[in-house]
Amino acid sequence: MGFLDILLGRTKAVAPDLDQLFGLPSAAVTLQAAAGFTPTGTGAVCFASVEGAAFAEAHREVRELLEADTGRAQSAPSGQPGSGPPVEVTRDEYGYSWLVSRRAPDDLPALVSDLHAVNSTLEGSGFGPQLLCSVVAFAETEDPEQAGQRLGLVYLYKRGTFYPFAPSADTDGRRDNALELRIKAALADDLRIEQDLGRWFPVWGAPGL
Repeated sequence: MGFLDILLGRTKAVAPDLDQLFGLPSAAVTLQAAAGFTPTGTGAVCFASVEGAAFAEAHREVRELLEADTGRAQSAPSGQPGSGPPVEVTRDEYGYSWLVSRRAPDDLPALVSDLHAVNSTLEGSGFGPQLLCSVVAFAETEDPEQAGQRLGLVYLYKRGTFYPFAPSADTDGRRDNALELRIKAALADDLRIEQDLGRWFPVWGAPGL
């Protein structure tokens, strides 16, 4: 960082570090012990919507890469997470696109590998500027009073950091800020947590949440 950057308060952008995603399985162990949340088996990569032949080709490469995993079809019973298509594309009401992967809930390492592969393939195909974030969904399974509470661990592609997003369990369009701060504290030693709370953007409509 140069002297003028310091004087003007500018900070150097953090280079994307997709290997940070591999910290999620150990973070999941901490998350279950500290707050009773477990993976649902759903994860997704969000990007600014892209049209055209180049993206269609990149999507094809992603599908072929994940379909090469012969264990995917056997990773969950029919109709459960992990038995659907390797990657599906959805678009939310805000116009963002999601590449969604589903695995068995107890196979988080495989899900993380999927998300890493999706990000890497799109990045390698020149779509890095369009990548926004990756989200892994969790659900509260131990406290009956929190039944239905979902939690997303969000990885910011351009920051190389994570933050928790907890939509209110009563689906009233609010988020549980107290829970998010509790998760932030619990995972401080497991993940590179985004310290700027202003960047904890709500990801309404994220798959699995």
